Amino acid sequence: MTKDSDTEIRNRYFDTLFSDEKLIWMGQNTNHIPAHPAVTQAMIGSITKGEYNAYAPPLGFEALRKAILDDLGVTGRALVTEGGVNALATLVRTKVHAGDTFVTSDPTWKWPGLFATQAGAEVIELPIFGPETGYKLTPEVLRANVDARCALIYLVDPNNPLGTTYDADELAQFIEIAKSVGALLVHDCTYRDFAPDHVPAMRIDPVNAVCTVSFSKWLGLAGMRIGALVGSEALIDECAAFSSSILGAGVVAQRGAMAGLEVKPEWMQTVRAINTANQQMIREAVARVEGLELLIWPSFANFLCIGTKASGVTPEQIVEAFRQEGVMIRQGRYHTARFGAGFIKVSTTVPEAWAQRFCDLLPEMMTKARGLTDVPALF
Repeated sequence: MTKDSDTEIRNRYFDTLFSDEKLIWMGQNTNHIPAHPAVTQAMIGSITKGEYNAYAPPLGFEALRKAILDDLGVTGRALVTEGGVNALATLVRTKVHAGDTFVTSDPTWKWPGLFATQAGAEVIELPIFGPETGYKLTPEVLRANVDARCALIYLVDPNNPLGTTYDADELAQFIEIAKSVGALLVHDCTYRDFAPDHVPAMRIDPVNAVCTVSFSKWLGLAGMRIGALVGSEALIDECAAFSSSILGAGVVAQRGAMAGLEVKPEWMQTVRAINTANQQMIREAVARVEGLELLIWPSFANFLCIGTKASGVTPEQIVEAFRQEGVMIRQGRYHTARFGAGFIKVSTTVPEAWAQRFCDLLPEMMTKARGLTDVPALF
């Protein structure tokens, strides 16, 4: 019998999680707060009318493309994609070639680097995990690690998994560094709606910076797969030729995204209030457990990074202990091989009862984790 590949094992892992209708999802930064009625009504209306029988425009509905630009407060064009990850994959396919370098932080969101590796590029991960850098990339470190081979500088801001963010001055310096070597600054704005005064890099430079956005985290459409790549007119025209969304992103998802942008100011007040309250609750719970610490406070995203090094147990043991109780959280090694042994990540855009369940279980799970000697593969 053929041994299953890691891909098959990974798929079964998530299929098992998804099959648990009572699972508390606190590991993927997805939004599980009940949706705004206007969003569900828009998607149900689209299904009722049978709109899914037709392909959407290849770049996205014009109304949605305009609404995305207006929401970011930038000029240029938007290419609507099946999730933010597809936007990043399209950009990498367009701009990265064998022999190039792709520069990012460590930790970061790992998939764009994988796409760059597949293209034959060298991925350079600059360590930011520590108080000495404020858990952030600095212009000095970036400048010392780019040259004419650099195609893309990838910055997820706020950082996933840390929750740190960058101000306009820092972004301007990053853009100047990118320009100096002929690279693009890729500003992944997935979590921007949780960071007060967040500035999309394209507001500073609409030519030498490009933004990606997602509707998974703030609007809760993770399973609908909807996002966008936003750049200059010339860049989007170039990227369109490499897009796998040649028949358009999902029609129903686009209707939900448009409705979400229309109610966003009202909706985000609710989401931010719940997120803040859940983070405060978890902060207090972590403070009561010996060996745990919040590495970043406040978090400018919808998750918390919890240090585990002093606890005497591995992140994997903690994740498995919670999984056995129907709570999904994430181990640090998902994000970084170099620093992953020192933290877990917990998502906070969830119902209050979910956050309370995590807090109530935390002391018991730390004890249970110490006794776990056979932790299965985690993803």
